[in-house]
Amino acid sequence: MTDAAPSNRALRQTLERLAALSVIPDVAAKLRRSAAAVEAALRDAVLGEVAGFSDSRNPQILPDLKGHSKDHVAEVTRLFAGEAPDDFAFVRAHARRRAEQRFPLEVSLHAYRCGHRVLSRWLRDAAAGAHPHSAREAVDAIADFAIEYTDVISAVMASEYVAHTRLIEAAQGDRSAELLNILLSGYDESDGRIARLLKAAGYLDQRQSYCLVAARTPIASELESPERGQRLLAALAELVASVNIRLLAGLRNGRAIAVASALRRQSGWTAPQTSLAERLNPLLLQLGPSVLIGVSADRPSTASIPKALREASAALDFASADRRVVLFSTLPVRSLLVHAGGEYVRSAAPVWIEALLAADARAGGALIKTLTTLADADLNVQLAGRRLGVHPNTVYARLLRIQDMTGLDGRRHHDLVELLLAVECARV
Repeated sequence: MTDAAPSNRALRQTLERLAALSVIPDVAAKLRRSAAAVEAALRDAVLGEVAGFSDSRNPQILPDLKGHSKDHVAEVTRLFAGEAPDDFAFVRAHARRRAEQRFPLEVSLHAYRCGHRVLSRWLRDAAAGAHPHSAREAVDAIADFAIEYTDVISAVMASEYVAHTRLIEAAQGDRSAELLNILLSGYDESDGRIARLLKAAGYLDQRQSYCLVAARTPIASELESPERGQRLLAALAELVASVNIRLLAGLRNGRAIAVASALRRQSGWTAPQTSLAERLNPLLLQLGPSVLIGVSADRPSTASIPKALREASAALDFASADRRVVLFSTLPVRSLLVHAGGEYVRSAAPVWIEALLAADARAGGALIKTLTTLADADLNVQLAGRRLGVHPNTVYARLLRIQDMTGLDGRRHHDLVELLLAVECARV
């Protein structure tokens, strides 16, 4: 750090003033003799006022506090021996360690404010005894030094902590993206590197179950905005923050994709918990009307996650404003058949389908309505007529008209199923 650096220029000026008053280096010997007592006083002051240190369950926090207190006392003693300020490498190293420990930055800065009072009193007492004839000026200069020293170390701590936190988050983001890609794409169990990666991340626990969540906005292009996509991912993470469900999420092809996992059972002797998809359902409904969601069925292992992705994507296709969250396990078989095979049916549609749809349009939808009502009435023409509000002969006439166009008799089960499936596929 150069002399011109604004972060320690004022600190250098206070040191020059102390040197002009002969406080530096005259008090250095006295400071060295009392260093151990001040280190203990620093620790006691911080522990007595800053609850974050005693509340933490990290066994490294208190030993680190002891070491860092010693470093500060040594640095102040060095400066009062007449040496110039450096780049405070010990503060930077401590900031990086605190960032890796996820120890709150505000707690560390609060500790520095506590330390300011202890250091100021220590220096003031040493200067007053060494220079009684200029004690007033020396005390004023030491007060300025204590303020500037605390400002510099606080700025260095905050800057290094934030920078290192960003590096950690970037590395975790890369690792999370790699994990998500592996899980969604599938992997070979013989690949040792991938197995180690998944095991380290906790994805090979046989007691876990998994399901996929696929989400999008009603206007698909909205998720092309990185900000909107990140807000959706953050909202998903916030939903499960208070429950024992883990999410690994990212954006893929205009959708938010999340791998949800949770313990299926505590052990082989305990009953399995409620389906993970069912546990997610009420939580996902809290996202509101601006998000459509599809949820796969539960899967027992990570190897079946690619299949779960297909299920969640299919369920998402059925989501709408009236049914914002769709569980794959609740979809009717016929709906799934139409969804999966509709494209093939349309490409090889029966020759009669266009004629039937055109005739139905001219009849105001009465022909197809007759077919669906007859199916709901279990092929009972009398009941279908009552539900349609027409005479049974009208139902027979419509069925005869359909048979003339298609060659299929709507009163026969297999023919009726064929007609309804063809119509649904053509309309998808």
